[in-house]
Amino acid sequence: MTEETTTRHLLITGHVQGVSYRWSMVQAAERLGVQGWVRNRRDGQVEACAWGTPQAVQALIDWAHQGPAQARVDRVVVGNVPDGGEAPQGFTQRETV
Repeated sequence: MTEETTTRHLLITGHVQGVSYRWSMVQAAERLGVQGWVRNRRDGQVEACAWGTPQAVQALIDWAHQGPAQARVDRVVVGNVPDGGEAPQGFTQRETV
């Protein structure tokens, strides 16, 4: 990535597991050109990390507040990632933690 990039960590709560939330987020991220990952957590939350232009990452955060039609999003906590690290290739689903 040669443009300015930003990295954000997201924790999404609500009815967000078993409703294709992760798959839908992957599709949204790919449309927006955002790289990163998404995974379920055993506590019922969905966790994601997104790398991209500030505008694209914000668009994905905006999407996260709605999610797919079957989801009910109660809260999205967005955090900074101090050293963002190196962005992965693409946007992938990871194993549950």
